[in-house]
Amino acid sequence: MPPSLHELLPHTRVSVRLDWLVRRIGDSLSWIWLVLLITIVLNVVMRYVFGEGRIEFEELQWHLYAVGFLMGVSYAVESDDHVRVDFVRSRLSMRMQAWVELYGILLLLLPFIALVIYYSVPFVLYSWDSAEVSAAPGGLPFRWLIKGALPAGFTLLGLAAFSRLTRVSSYLFFAPRSIAREDD
Repeated sequence: MPPSLHELLPHTRVSVRLDWLVRRIGDSLSWIWLVLLITIVLNVVMRYVFGEGRIEFEELQWHLYAVGFLMGVSYAVESDDHVRVDFVRSRLSMRMQAWVELYGILLLLLPFIALVIYYSVPFVLYSWDSAEVSAAPGGLPFRWLIKGALPAGFTLLGLAAFSRLTRVSSYLFFAPRSIAREDD
C-alpha cells in the first residue's frame, strides 16, 4: 500500500511542538469517555433499578460528551483520522492532494474556526457575567464552563490545523526536509 499524504508530509519545528501539545491533551482527555460510560451506567441503574432519575447525571452526560467531542476533533486532525470524502481525493496525485489540503485549510477550515471562536467568546462571557446555571431544577451550575469548551475546543482545532498547514506548506513550497518527531 503506498504511503498516505499524512505520512509524506515533512514535520516542521512548529508542527512537532503543536502536534505534541494536541496529542498530550487528546491523550489526557481520552479518559473522559470512561467517565462518560460510568455516568451513563450509574444514571441507568439509578433510574431503572431505584426508580430515581437525576437531572444532574443527564446534564453531566451531555457535558462530558461535548467536551470529549470538541477536544477530540483536534486529535483526529493531528493524527489524520478524521472523516474525508476520498472518492475523488484518492485518485489525485500526492502533490494535488497537498494542494487540496492547503486550500481546504486556508479557505474553509481556518475561517470557520475563526468565526466560531469570534462568536463563541461573547457567548461564554455573557454566561459568566450572568452567573448562568441550568434551567432544569437540580441541574448543574456554572453553565459558562461547558460553554467555554466551545472556544477552547476550536482553539485546539486551530492549532492542529495550523500545524497541518505548516507541514503541507513545507511539502509544497520548501525542500521537504523532515524534523524528527518525538512521540514520547
